[in-house]
Amino acid sequence: MSRILLLGNPGTKRAVYFQKAAAQMGVPCHLWAWGGPQPADLTGILKIDPPLWDSCSLGGLSGCVGQYERELEGLAGLADRCGLRFFNHPASILELLDKKRCKEKLMQAQIPVTEPLAGAGGDVERLLCQMEERRIFQVFVKPRYGSGAAGAAAFRWQPKSGGMALYTCAAVDPQTGRLVNTKRLRAFREKEEVCVLLDRLLQLDVVVERWYAKAGYQGSSYDLRAVVQDGQLDFLLARLSKGPITNLHLNNRPLSAEELGLSREVLDDVLGVCQKAVACYPGLRSAGIDILLEKGRLKPRVIEMNGQGDLIYQDIYHENRIYRHQVEMMGACV
Repeated sequence: MSRILLLGNPGTKRAVYFQKAAAQMGVPCHLWAWGGPQPADLTGILKIDPPLWDSCSLGGLSGCVGQYERELEGLAGLADRCGLRFFNHPASILELLDKKRCKEKLMQAQIPVTEPLAGAGGDVERLLCQMEERRIFQVFVKPRYGSGAAGAAAFRWQPKSGGMALYTCAAVDPQTGRLVNTKRLRAFREKEEVCVLLDRLLQLDVVVERWYAKAGYQGSSYDLRAVVQDGQLDFLLARLSKGPITNLHLNNRPLSAEELGLSREVLDDVLGVCQKAVACYPGLRSAGIDILLEKGRLKPRVIEMNGQGDLIYQDIYHENRIYRHQVEMMGACV
């Protein structure tokens, strides 16, 4: 049986429930804390959890990610020097941090995605020109790096009336003038206010993507978080929202995908898209994938992929299936 190591943050739900899964299965697990000393013995297989970032400044995202990228590159180098193996290879995690590169790779593999609007960043005027040229009047704007809806915005424009709406957790801190993540979704509809805030967002390193109408259930729209491990769908959760951004920490409603009553054909399509997406990254044994089902025809499209998207509260507080499967996969690795 392989020796299991976890590079993570002591006391967090990720670390605690992974260690619980290992203990329940009788598999020793050594926790290597981010920022702590490197273990003397690095033989075995390592799972990498994300570090904790304290800053709420959106302008500082690239700096945090840049540091993390260097740490992942350093970890990859350990494989050559120490014979260390990885559950998810640092190079694959690194690739998925970049939403732009990830979406380009999926499109090259002809996997349906929420398509980016090339050349739409920079400022509001350029964005409106690109939207009008493509006849697409609602888009998502989100930082190229980051997670948890930090800096994400849904923008709708009516060119005939000039009406605009912007939904985002981003705001300008009145004390510092910095653009920050408030972790609270707000709607802006006054044109001048929308343009000022949207312009600040577009000056960041962002991706702009087509905003598809999502499938609905009981008066809410929803998307799906799928956790795919070794080619199988270990968990599928619906995230229901009255607004356009579905992240659960924004007080949106989680629901077992089984309760949606989706047909076997739709579920098979979702699984097929997820399997093809993960196959684009051979160093990835586990991935969290956000999937949109188009309103009406229920065609699945990949919104985002995450090489560390395995923390699902609806799982850890019940079966802890995801982490138990990870321990099983790592322990059996030879």
